[in-house]
Amino acid sequence: MINNALGFLLRTAFELVIFAALLRFYFQLFRVPQKNPLTDFVIALTNFGVRPLRKFVPGLYGMDLSSLVFAWLLEIILLACLGLLNLEPISLSSAGGIFSIVLLALVRLFEISLYMLIIAVFLQAIMSWVSPYNPLAAVIGALTRPFLRPLQRRIPPVGNVDLTPLILFVVCQLIIMLPLRWLEGLARSFA
Repeated sequence: MINNALGFLLRTAFELVIFAALLRFYFQLFRVPQKNPLTDFVIALTNFGVRPLRKFVPGLYGMDLSSLVFAWLLEIILLACLGLLNLEPISLSSAGGIFSIVLLALVRLFEISLYMLIIAVFLQAIMSWVSPYNPLAAVIGALTRPFLRPLQRRIPPVGNVDLTPLILFVVCQLIIMLPLRWLEGLARSFA
């Protein structure tokens, strides 16, 4: 019971910072406007890990790889801690177990990214109805635009209602259910 409580605390703390580090990566990748409270919070929360990594992990084609590597390292540490608490069926005593953790961390980052996209699209839809001129609308729009715009070009509105967010939800869920679950099973098989 203590292990479950400790695991809950570890997941909560680590996943908050992992989420922020991934947001920081996507903020730079999609050129999100920098002057708003959300980006300030994300940068302040992740500076302790991203800044030192920039000495070793350079950017690539405008991508802040140090933020991505920071999120990946945090996910590896989280999985290792959960394995030590027997909350994840992963053994740290073999090379296969370590490889399993490294691969599983990559799969989890991709899964978290898809859930972040789902949340961003949902927030964008709600904000367009409730508060379209909110300062965060530009941030959320910059994050969702690269995924919604190609769909919007191909799928016309039905009765002046844009169905592309719903289609994107379905596609993201299918990716999570099929290839990501297969990759997660594959990663766990190395342990």
